[in-house]
Amino acid sequence: MLDFLNIFRGTELNTLSVSIRLLLAVVCGGLIGLERERKHRPAGFRTHILICLGAAMTTLTGQYLVLELHLGTDMARLGAQVIAGVGFIGAGTIIITKRRQVKGLTTAAGLWTSAIVGLCAGAGFFEGAIIATILVLLAELVFVKLEHYIFSNSRSFNVFVEYTSGEKLGIIVDAIKKNGAYIADIEVSKNSSEGRNPCAVLSLRTPRRLSHDSVMTLIAKLDGVVSVEEL
Repeated sequence: MLDFLNIFRGTELNTLSVSIRLLLAVVCGGLIGLERERKHRPAGFRTHILICLGAAMTTLTGQYLVLELHLGTDMARLGAQVIAGVGFIGAGTIIITKRRQVKGLTTAAGLWTSAIVGLCAGAGFFEGAIIATILVLLAELVFVKLEHYIFSNSRSFNVFVEYTSGEKLGIIVDAIKKNGAYIADIEVSKNSSEGRNPCAVLSLRTPRRLSHDSVMTLIAKLDGVVSVEEL
């Protein structure tokens, strides 16, 4: 632990220690939220700040009840409710698109982690809050490139295809198989309303010589294909 910070995390709450803890929560939450804001996610800069700050205030309130008002209660009880309760906010950022694609999981996990960072800051565990923030940024800014590399070189991937009529799906399947790819699964969604094209999600396995881009280009050039997207 960093001994010079002990003055701000003693058993006595004062204006300086409270201000520093809340300021650290704002900084850490803001840093995590900036990355989400840059990618135009639903929960961005201000949302992460508010959640981190609120979690810090929750911890401080629990400490205040015990240390200042001398109430016979568990000072960690309020913080425990934050860990469970912030899940409702995170769930609101998760959506399933019409392409059967789940989005928002990383944002939801970031919100939950931001709340934990706030609890650390409010409790005076400054080292934990700072290190956790650095690791979160490392995961969101650096590890995402590693994830993209692994995903782009994977032999198994999903493709969303929108086409003009039902018989075109057979043409798409035949073209994929002729080029050496294996179709592990097909999920078809028929047009539910007039004027809407049918679509399908194809789970593909390709030989190493066949890249994701070449498969996408092959499908896009087929007659009757309206759009194609890798999931």
